[in-house]
This record gives sequence, C-alpha cells and structure tokens, in this order.
Amino acid sequence: MIDLRRLADDDAYRAGALRKGADDEVVGRLLELDARRRSARTGTEDLRARQNAASKAIGRSSPEERPARIEEAGKLKAELATAEDELRALDDDVVELALTIPNPAHESVPDGDEDDSEVVAEHGERAEPPAHDHADFAEAMGFIDLPRGARTSGSRFAYLMREAALVELALVQYAMSMVTAEGFVPVVPPVLVSEQMMVDAGFFPTDRNQVYEIESDNLHLVGTAEVPLAGLHRGERLAAEELPARYAGFSPCFRREAGTYGKDTRGIFRVHQFDKVEMFSYVAPDDSWDELERIRALQERIIGGLGLPYRVVNIATGDLGAPAAKKYDLEAWLPSEGRYREITSCSNYLDYSARRLDCRITGEGFVHTLNGTACAISRTLVFLFEHYQDSDGGWVVPEVLRPFTGFDRVEPR
Repeated sequence: MIDLRRLADDDAYRAGALRKGADDEVVGRLLELDARRRSARTGTEDLRARQNAASKAIGRSSPEERPARIEEAGKLKAELATAEDELRALDDDVVELALTIPNPAHESVPDGDEDDSEVVAEHGERAEPPAHDHADFAEAMGFIDLPRGARTSGSRFAYLMREAALVELALVQYAMSMVTAEGFVPVVPPVLVSEQMMVDAGFFPTDRNQVYEIESDNLHLVGTAEVPLAGLHRGERLAAEELPARYAGFSPCFRREAGTYGKDTRGIFRVHQFDKVEMFSYVAPDDSWDELERIRALQERIIGGLGLPYRVVNIATGDLGAPAAKKYDLEAWLPSEGRYREITSCSNYLDYSARRLDCRITGEGFVHTLNGTACAISRTLVFLFEHYQDSDGGWVVPEVLRPFTGFDRVEPR
C-alpha cells in the first residue's frame, strides 16, 4: 500500500510512482479523497464524543429535562450512524484507488522498458550452442514427457522423469543448504491462500490474471512461496531484536502465464506448475538496501556454484512490477538461443507490502520486506540441460549437486 502522507508531501516519492506508470490525475484524485476521509474521520470522532456526552447527560438529568435529553441523544445517534456510513464509503474508495498506485521506484532504477534495464555485472564465459537444445535433449534422454503432461493436464504441463527428477530434488537440497547456512529458516508453506492474502502480499489487483482461483472456496494457488511467507507475520508486532527475520520457503508454484501465448513453448522453460525455493526477509527500514545486496550476493553464489555464466540486471521502471522499489534479475546464458534469460530475481518492497500486511516493529513504524528466488527448479534445469551435455551425448551432473544425487553422469539413451 502506498504511503499517502508521503505521496502528498514528498515530491520525489510521488515522482517515483509516476515513473512506474501511475496516472497523475488518479494520484490527485486519491489525495483529494484521502483529505476528505481525514476530515470526515475528525467530524465523526467529534460526533461520537458529543453523542456519548449526550447519553451520559440523560442519567444526570432531572425528570423534566430527560425527554429533551433523550431526543437530543437520538438525533446525535442518527447523525453519527450517517457519518460512519459515509466514512466507511470513503475508506473503501481510498483503499480501492490506493491499491492501483505502484510502489515508487528508487532513484537508482533506470527509466524505460525491458530494453532499458541496466547490466550491472557479467560473470563467466558464454558457451557455444550444444548439439541439442534443452527441449530436444531432455526428450531424447527421457528427462521430460510433455505429450503425456498435455494429455493429463493440458499444454505447458510436463512429467519430469528418471534422473531429472532426482536432480530436481538435488537442486532443492543444494539451494536450501546454501540459504539456511546464511540464516534463512526453512519453511514448507501452504500454497492455497485467501483473496485478502493475495491483496496483502501485493499481488492483487495487478497480477490477478496470472493466478489460478478456486472459486468455491475463495482460495488461490500461489505463484511463489513469497505470498504465504508474507503471511507469516501478518498483523504482528515484531520486536526490534527479532529482526532481521529471514525465511526460505519450498513450494510448488502455479502460474497461468496469461499473455504469453506462443512464447517459450518448447521444453519446460515456461510452464504452469513448477517447484521453487524462495527467500523472504523482514528487516528494519534502515537495513533493507543492504539486505537486497545480501540476497543478490547469495543468488550469485548459488548460480555461480552451478557453473552457469550469468549477468546481473537492474530492472527498468516499465518492467519492475507494482510492489518493488527496485529489482535485480539474474540472467543465465542460454547457448541455444545465444542470449541471456532470467533465472532468478530479487526485490526490495520497502514498506509497501508491510502496510497491507499491517506488520510493524514494536513501538515504531512498518517493517520492510524483501524477496528473492534461491532456485526456480524447472528453469534452472533448462540451463543445466544445455551447459552439461558432454561430447558422447550424455549429461554430466554439476559437481555441487553430486553429493545429493549419488551419481555424476547420465549415459545417452
């Protein structure tokens, strides 16, 4: 949720929201509504005090005065009921409009769309295209079965088979071992959440078209463990000494991938169901920018440990997403396409989601929340399928995964 007082008083804060596509007229209308709401709240509180005083005066009045006192208290009660209804309506209007305003972009975020994002760093040597791209190779090795996945569930669903299923489990253990060593508490969260949880986590209303919904139960399948991890301290007051509070959630994830028709249809790069290890941090406001760099550094160690060439990208305003004040994408080199593709990302939401979650530091203001992917399994496998093909047509297991797989190579089939 946007900070309405800062939006009204801080020109740089307002400019950051406009840079991310907020409509200046809508912002102005929101601030006008908020000013009316604050005035209405003051008037309602005054009426409530007068009505309470009038009610108490009835008991202190003489028999002759009582009818007039009762009549006065009744009129004030009716006025208060009307004022409360009007205030509730204003509250609803302000919240509905405020939910459409994105978190202002940090000053270090470049303006523009995807093509204007800034490459911050690049690591590793770009490999030449392998003998087979990830989709053909995985099919030939019996690692994935897309036709049966489509027959069972529809397009963009797959069976992960044989050694690839074991490598998936190895990736989960590898990522979890890396992040728990850095103080992230492991969590297996629920993956069905309420409508309000999707709003409070910052995903609704903007990303509703990407989410699977179970209407009969008013529940939604999450596209990332970030959502239920955000719910861990929803409505709570955290003592300063409890921060930072860091969690690593492992979960299946579900995304409709609306608007991607015809894109990345080969293999398992873009599917409707996948597993992921997600990092989530609650921190004091003064520490959130350092925490973003900490998460990014940990992501680089995870990807670097897998031996994948990658680069770090500071995402431009037009591709940033509503909740993030700043986001880094880590993009790995995909040899068959001759380009970098996103493999993980991390974001600083500042207090944007914490306001919706009503999560504060005891005696102080709102916490700041951050999130980052430790490992998106299906997408990571895509890169590994290409980078670790060997000259004999087999597949070599990355060294860091071998303690978890129990084998170091898969023979060609």
